[in-house]
Amino acid sequence: MSNQITEFVAPEGTKKIRADKLLADSFSEFSRSDFHRAFDASLVRMEGQPIPKNRKISQGDVLVFEMPEVEKCDMGPVDMKLQAIFEDEFMVVIDKPAGLITHPGAGVPEPTLAHGLLFHCKGQLSGIGGIERPGIVHRLDRETSGLIVAAKTDIAHRKLSELFHSRTLVKEYLALVAGRPELISGSIRKPIERNPAQRHKMRVCQEGHGREAHTDWKVEGLFQGGYSLLRCRIHTGRTHQIRVHLRSLGHPILGDVVYGYRALPHLPADPSRVMLHSAHLAFEHPITGEELDLEAPLPEVFEPFVEASLRIE
Repeated sequence: MSNQITEFVAPEGTKKIRADKLLADSFSEFSRSDFHRAFDASLVRMEGQPIPKNRKISQGDVLVFEMPEVEKCDMGPVDMKLQAIFEDEFMVVIDKPAGLITHPGAGVPEPTLAHGLLFHCKGQLSGIGGIERPGIVHRLDRETSGLIVAAKTDIAHRKLSELFHSRTLVKEYLALVAGRPELISGSIRKPIERNPAQRHKMRVCQEGHGREAHTDWKVEGLFQGGYSLLRCRIHTGRTHQIRVHLRSLGHPILGDVVYGYRALPHLPADPSRVMLHSAHLAFEHPITGEELDLEAPLPEVFEPFVEASLRIE
């Protein structure tokens, strides 16, 4: 752990504000995520006792904190021939292939995207993610392909994390789904929670429960065989958000048996995986301020499903 201890006195006018928000607003060199790591490690104290991140703080309260040291990554690099859509000295945006897990975890013996990033970036990755997640800013499900962002420097990692939490990025996915929506576009605002009976699954829930989730969608194509191509823009980043939301509409993603897909008789091919692709990211570069508008080409496995001869529009 770091031995740099900071004492902070809540300034005049402070009135019942969350401890994590107050500290993040008061120390610009750290992000709210940095402070969450400190709270999780019991390194934020008041009157000598660790406090939770949501503890309400008022004028005159004295907080003492230190930051956990960033652990150096000891994973070995693996050459995965990763395809970079954008790259500079601060960050890289990879077109992740389907079937590749983002980072190691329990029960994940095979190489992950994190191993491939270590090779691609020659070890020059932010250490904020710790030994298991070097450079990783966000994640994609194993079977989801497409754009994923990694940071090469700690400051880029912090700023990218803030950007993702701010909801100012444009994040769009393409999904092949069962059925044909009656509308050409729509917006789904349904909270999501973990399914208590099946912990590997998520589900929509009633207002006041779970976490807010917002997905906009529009039809990109209607096809013979009873399926459609949708473009989905997510404004929140909940686990399995698009998969759960589209199922709630009655249009599960092709190949997604976890969330209700059942084989259709007249498809041009059998879905080889969950047919979801992170296709478009648009955001301001966290360091240079450059406007980035990035696209990942449609994977080959989508091609039999989107051939012009199959369209019925």
